[in-house]
Amino acid sequence: MKTTLLALVLLSTTFIFAQETRPNSESSTAVAKDSIKEKVNQLNEVTITSQKKYIKVESDKTTINVKENDMLNSGSSLEAVKKLPGVITSPTGGISLNGKNVTIYIDGAPSTLSGNDLQNYLNSLPANAIEKVELIYNPGASFDANASGSIINIVTSSKRMKGVNASFNINYNFNKYQKPSPQILLNGKEKNLSWQTMLGYNYIDSESKTSNIQQFTAFDPIQYLKQENFTVSTNRNLYFRLGTNYKLTEKSNLLFNYNGNYANDRNVFDATTEGVGIDYFNQGTTKIKNNNHEISLQFKTKLDTLGKTLDIIAFSNLFDKKPITESNAIDKISNSNSFANSDLNFDLKNYYLKYDFVIPFQKMNFSINTGGKFNVLEVNDIGNYYTNSGTDMIDFDYSENNLAFYAEARKKIKKLSLTAGLRFEDYHVKRVTNTLAEPIKFTNTNLFPNLSAIYEINDDVNISASYSKKINQPNYNNLDPNNGNGFDQYNSSQGNLFLDPTFFDNYEFKISAFQFIQLGMNYTASKDNNLFVFSADADATTPISKQTYQQFDHLNTFGAYLNFPIPLDYFFKGKEEFKKRMKNIDEMNYIFVNLNYVKSDIKGYYFPYTNKPIFNYAFQSQIMLPWKIKNSMMYFILPPGNWQVYKVTEPIQQFDISFNRDFMNKNLKIGLHCFDVFNQNETNVLIAGENLNTSYRQKNDSRTFRISLTYNFGNLKMQSENTNIETEKVKSGGGMMK
Repeated sequence: MKTTLLALVLLSTTFIFAQETRPNSESSTAVAKDSIKEKVNQLNEVTITSQKKYIKVESDKTTINVKENDMLNSGSSLEAVKKLPGVITSPTGGISLNGKNVTIYIDGAPSTLSGNDLQNYLNSLPANAIEKVELIYNPGASFDANASGSIINIVTSSKRMKGVNASFNINYNFNKYQKPSPQILLNGKEKNLSWQTMLGYNYIDSESKTSNIQQFTAFDPIQYLKQENFTVSTNRNLYFRLGTNYKLTEKSNLLFNYNGNYANDRNVFDATTEGVGIDYFNQGTTKIKNNNHEISLQFKTKLDTLGKTLDIIAFSNLFDKKPITESNAIDKISNSNSFANSDLNFDLKNYYLKYDFVIPFQKMNFSINTGGKFNVLEVNDIGNYYTNSGTDMIDFDYSENNLAFYAEARKKIKKLSLTAGLRFEDYHVKRVTNTLAEPIKFTNTNLFPNLSAIYEINDDVNISASYSKKINQPNYNNLDPNNGNGFDQYNSSQGNLFLDPTFFDNYEFKISAFQFIQLGMNYTASKDNNLFVFSADADATTPISKQTYQQFDHLNTFGAYLNFPIPLDYFFKGKEEFKKRMKNIDEMNYIFVNLNYVKSDIKGYYFPYTNKPIFNYAFQSQIMLPWKIKNSMMYFILPPGNWQVYKVTEPIQQFDISFNRDFMNKNLKIGLHCFDVFNQNETNVLIAGENLNTSYRQKNDSRTFRISLTYNFGNLKMQSENTNIETEKVKSGGGMMK
């Protein structure tokens, strides 16, 4: 109740200061419009508003400016994503948005990678390469149906300056380990060609401690195992990004992008297992080399002056990795030695071709968007396993062909905007392995509708509601029988070849106000959901913990969320000073609050714990200190509760703080940061699986100090780019126009 009252008070306060800062005469409005128009002509790629915004709330998405946010722009993309409003990291390390599953897009294209491969990729992509991040809560027909619940679209930097310009950046991270990350960025523009390159290197040492207390309920009497693992990881990767934009005509552009990443990682682990008559020690090293190449060619054109646009993209992703594990173990009771070694050869190839065509009818406030896509994905993973009991080989092949077409109509009737879309998806999936006599084949041909309505109460407040049907094809990470973090005589870890696709019905309702505030709720009903669990065989003679993905018939999730700012300047500096600072958010003092509520209900599954919902509280502040020092702080806490099949038993929380200052006319920026100041970020959960109950704890070396330095040099006077062709569907007439 207190939270609700506070939110209403702040909403009213925000309404008051927003009304007071708005021009109240036609002449002032005209002057403002002329000023904005002049700025657009001068700074074509910067913004269409007269003030910089770190966060912009719209009916269909929330956009966060990462490049100008000191709390987000100094680390990796993964660090930045985990700090976005509404983003919750699950006990298994996955990412959700307001309680819904998330698909990661990069520059408008879905990422091919999944699981640890995707997390490693985001860890290697520096956050200062990101211009903004779009949180898309209920994506429509123009997005892949495989975007199961919501989308996080990472938009990398695309600004170009006339001449040649450069930026040098280094993040020196340290605790008991050293983690340097230097980087250089070059960009420029010459006549009709603009370009940008980024070259960088990461060297990150880190440690992780995990422990399991496991209860094997199928044994009589019940057996217990206590397992602990300590891993020291070294992640080294070199990345290179190249982007070019060539202006073919006044109305068309040709864009080429290449992203390359080359990694050489090492994990050194010590693992122990203790139980009645069991005292086992396993020590080993895993070395992983991987290469990732992404190439895209995009053609964008305006077909006429009425707003018809065509966008064609050809994309390919080539990824390979070669993990090699060497481990030796000893049973201290029997004093016998054993070993469990493996080497894998993983190869992924992804190709797709897509087009988007926009036809606006401006006089009717109506538009039609249509497009199509053909995608081919091929995965091959060969695992060789060498143990003291023999040699095994598992050959896994996965292939997927996806043909899709969509049509989406948008209509605006006074203050009401309506969108209706339909997407056709045809999937042909084949899973082949030498452990099965016959391949597993799936053919899914389905229609995926979406509906949305937005009503503008006034210029600052709107109400929206939406529905979409989506699918989630199990990715290679969930299926691959070679997907194991480690194995020995008491542990096995692998994917599940027999998982079915998951179907989702997503419902969303939201109130948005003043481009900063949103109050919303969502409900997702899913069928055949895939969750990561620990289990054990009922007829096993030895207690062995099996880690894999399990199919659950029905999983329904309800979520509610509230985001709002607390304008500290309005309360402590007075109304007049606040109105001055509204023109430049860099000089404002504020706290941005995000509250989340998530409750899951699993049908047909016995959950031995009280179904307590999860709450998540997050706060981000900006405080202006003397000597032009900017202080940013962030705190989040997730108290105990139930997350899907996992019961969180201890709070998960973290407090970060940073200090930043600009020098030399903003050409030099220096930052001092401390993450997880009180070293409290750890995971403690209970997992109830088949014949096995697990108490799981994980603690990483999350308390880290960072010194960041960025120096810009070259021609720093921004010039008109005139090579960007705007084809965003939300601005194509009718419907989602703002």
